[in-house]
Amino acid sequence: MKNLINRRDFIRQGGAAALGMALLPGMMRKVAPSDRLRVAHIGLGGMGNSHMNWFAALPEVEVVALCDVDSEHLNASLKSLQTKQPNTKAQGYADFRHILDRKDIDAVTCATPDHWHAQVAIMAFQAGKDVYGEKPLSYNVREGQQMLKAMKKHDRIFQLGTQIHAGDNYHRVVELIKAGAIGNVHTVRLWKTGFPPVLGPANYQTPPANLNWDMWLGPAPYSQYTPERCHFTYRYFLDYSGGVFQDFWCHIADVVWWAIEPKGLTTIKAKGEAPEGIGDAPKWIDIDYQFDGLKLHWTSQPPANVAGAEKMGIGAYFEGEKGTLLCDYGSRTITINGVAMKDIPEIPVTIVRSPGHQQNFVTAVKNRSLPESHLEYARQMTMPMHLGLISYRLGRELHWNARKERFRHDSEANAMLSREYRKGWDLI
Repeated sequence: MKNLINRRDFIRQGGAAALGMALLPGMMRKVAPSDRLRVAHIGLGGMGNSHMNWFAALPEVEVVALCDVDSEHLNASLKSLQTKQPNTKAQGYADFRHILDRKDIDAVTCATPDHWHAQVAIMAFQAGKDVYGEKPLSYNVREGQQMLKAMKKHDRIFQLGTQIHAGDNYHRVVELIKAGAIGNVHTVRLWKTGFPPVLGPANYQTPPANLNWDMWLGPAPYSQYTPERCHFTYRYFLDYSGGVFQDFWCHIADVVWWAIEPKGLTTIKAKGEAPEGIGDAPKWIDIDYQFDGLKLHWTSQPPANVAGAEKMGIGAYFEGEKGTLLCDYGSRTITINGVAMKDIPEIPVTIVRSPGHQQNFVTAVKNRSLPESHLEYARQMTMPMHLGLISYRLGRELHWNARKERFRHDSEANAMLSREYRKGWDLI
C-alpha cells in the first residue's frame, strides 16, 4: 500500500545518503591504532546495523563490541562485521551492562527500542562512555531531563542520531531563514504521511529461544510475548514508542529548531484516531502548538493549498512576513512576491558544513567539543513530541509552563511526563 511506511527505503535514501555524501573522502586517510576510538554498538536491528556499518567505515574507529538481546541478530551482525573487517576481534554480548563494564571502550551507540534509550545512555555516562544515541532521545520528558543531568555530571559527549542534520540542504535552509530571506517566521507546518501497519490478531506464545524477552521489555510494563510487539513493529505500541509520529518527528522538526529556535511553548492540542489491530499508537495525529510568537502545526497529511507539498511524504513549510520556504530532506523552494526559486545566491554560506554525522561525533569525542545534534538541543526539540502524545492520549488541550517544564494545574497530564519502571529494571 502506498501509505505504509518503508523504513528500509528511509534508511537507504536518508541516513545512508548523508553518510555517502560526507564520509567517503575521509576513508582514504590512515590512522594509527593508538589514535582510534574504540566503539561498541548496542541494539542490532536495521538502524543498529547501519550504526555498525557507518562507524566501521571510519578510519578513526575500531568496532570492538556488539550487543543484542536476540542472539540471531547478534550473530548475523558479527558475521557482517567480519566480512568488512576480517581481522576484527569484536566480541558479542547479550547484556549491554557487560559492555559498560569494559574500561577499554570509549563510546557506545544505542539503537535499541525507544523505551531503553535513556537508561542505556545514562548508564553509559556513569561508566565514562560517550554516546551516539538513536532518536527519539527518550521515552518521556523526565528521562530527557535525567539524561542531561547525568551527561553534565559525568562530563560526557552525546550526539542524537538525526543523520539528515548533516546534509547540505538543512544547512542551507537554516542559512536562508536566519538571514531573513522570508522575514520573521510566524507559522510552521510539519507533516509526515503514512499509516501504521495493521497488526494482529495477537499470537501470544513462548518467546523464541534466541530472544531474551524479559530484558527486551526491560523498564516497560510486562506483556506476554507476541511477535507483533517486538523488533521493528514495537514502535506501534505506546508502551515502547509513539508510532509514525514519534518515528519521524525529530527528522523534520530538526530543521525548525535549528532555524528559528522556538521558545515559550504554552498550549498543545492534539487529535487523532486509534489504529485497527492490536497496536495502540495513533493511526494519524494532528497537533497544534502555540509558542511565543509562533504557531506550529503537525499533520498526517500535507498542508492544503501549498504548491508542491502534495508530492512530499514528509516536509516543513515556513510562513514568514516576506515569503515562504518549503523543504524536505533534500529539496527546498523559497517563494517571495509570488516568485519561486531554489536558492538566493546573494545570501552567503555561513554555517560550516558537516564532515558527516558520525565523523562529527568522533571528532567531538576526541576534541571534547559540542557535536551537531547535542543533547541539550535534542532535548528541547524532542520535548514537544512527548507533549503532543500526552494531549492525544488524554483527548484534550493542555497548557504548558515552559520554564518549569510542567503542565499548568493538571496533575493527570503531569503524571504522564514520566512512568515507573518495571520492578527489577530501574537500573539508574
